[in-house]
Amino acid sequence: GWITFDKHHNCLGEGQHPDNRKNNCCHHDRDGTLQSFRHAHCSNDRIQRKHNINHHTYTNIEGIDSDIDVKPFMRLHKDQPRHSYHRFQHIYSIFLYALSHVAWLFYNDFEKYFKQKVLEMPLRNFDTKEHVIFWVTKISYAFFYLILPMYMVGVVPALIGFAVLSAACGITLTVVFQLAHVVEITEFEDGTSGIEIESEWAIHQLNTTANFATDNKIVSWFLGGLNFQVEHHLFPKISHIHYPALQKIVRENCAKFHIPYRTFPTMTEAVVSHFKMLKRMGQTEKVSMLKFQGA
Repeated sequence: GWITFDKHHNCLGEGQHPDNRKNNCCHHDRDGTLQSFRHAHCSNDRIQRKHNINHHTYTNIEGIDSDIDVKPFMRLHKDQPRHSYHRFQHIYSIFLYALSHVAWLFYNDFEKYFKQKVLEMPLRNFDTKEHVIFWVTKISYAFFYLILPMYMVGVVPALIGFAVLSAACGITLTVVFQLAHVVEITEFEDGTSGIEIESEWAIHQLNTTANFATDNKIVSWFLGGLNFQVEHHLFPKISHIHYPALQKIVRENCAKFHIPYRTFPTMTEAVVSHFKMLKRMGQTEKVSMLKFQGA
């Protein structure tokens, strides 16, 4: 499960950004990782639209950033509709996170393929090559991860193994990405009536993104720099190995211009804040967002 997460992170975190794929010195395995990711998720254009454009440009904007769109199962944004069962989302969310990898593979990818858009943002029309890639990768993924293991070890052990792998990957991926954006100290905006952002792009990234446990070398290694999300959003074309040095520069400039730099000292604090945020979103119709005063 963690290896699958690591592959996904290598691709989404760095390998999917064009300049990083060219940097053979720091990312000699990124192209192979990208192919591994495409083996599961098929379309390079779909990944770029969802991650590089929708998420990195319109972070935490309702109606555009698909990373905060889990409707109707969860409410992650104050402008999303609230249902009665959302008051328990801080409890059942972990089970949805465990299912997220399977849902991504066998539902979300197909939904975007047939609708040809990510939320309301259209994808470019697939050419013949992209259509072939989609179906070949989906069929080959099912063969190597499900059919072949069933043949080798039996149906039940194969399904149990795939369930454990998917649950571990889904929980790790989802929780780590949520800690960067769906916490009490980040801001949210509504883009359903338009996509104009009041703040300048870099300020918007600082307002909607948080770091966690950046002094913990074990966490930084385990997550491959995903705990430095502020620097990743500001400098997506730079390798994560430079994030600690960049962080010092970013924090100094934030302090110089009186711009809040959002970060949690530990991963535990970030996790607690995320689930407290889920509870507030689920139990209160009109959520008054906390005003972050940190530097």
